[in-house]
Amino acid sequence: MSNTDTFIDEVTEEVRRDRLFALMRRYGWIAVLAILMLVGGAAWNEWRKAQDQAAAQALGDAVLAALATEDRSARAAALDAIEAPGAQAGSVIALLAAAEEAADTPEAAATRLLALADRSDVDAVYRNIATLKAVMLPGSGLDAEARRGRLNGLALSGGVLRLLAEEQLALIDLETGNRDAALERLGAIASDAEATMGLRRRVTQVIVALGEDMPDLPEPVTGAESLGE
Repeated sequence: MSNTDTFIDEVTEEVRRDRLFALMRRYGWIAVLAILMLVGGAAWNEWRKAQDQAAAQALGDAVLAALATEDRSARAAALDAIEAPGAQAGSVIALLAAAEEAADTPEAAATRLLALADRSDVDAVYRNIATLKAVMLPGSGLDAEARRGRLNGLALSGGVLRLLAEEQLALIDLETGNRDAALERLGAIASDAEATMGLRRRVTQVIVALGEDMPDLPEPVTGAESLGE
């Protein structure tokens, strides 16, 4: 290679280097900012996870401390004093507090449960459980029609909650003297493939107690047993 070619190559390399340095001076801050954002985002994510974990642990400790109180009414008051971090956690606390109130003040417990059932900012599963517990509560102050109105909507849902609602509707039919409607509901529950062993046992006992023959029973759905007990 001639001296001229070598000189041209060296000049070209210098020009490229100068252009690279110029680009770095002009736009290098963007790369630095991007790196800082990545590092900062990762640190923020880890900090948020740690905060969420600490909040969940603090909530769990507060609930356990409240439930460890000797007096039932004091347990309910202690649960009420807990500041839930969100609607879903508040729903769980409300269900626990209602369970503590149920024995001494069932009307207050039913009121609490129905208030939870009517909220639109919590998951349907909590609203459905609250509805079912309220209508099943002895001494709730709810008449048969009020309970029936609450259960009719729940009976349209899916899964075992639907069957539990149908069971309560059958009991209301018996309470109001509609024996035939009650037997029809009970027979449908007993024959439903989604009915658990516990639920099927309860309804067939009622059917037999009413002087009727046992209906043909299918096998229950696997894995549903714990929900129907």
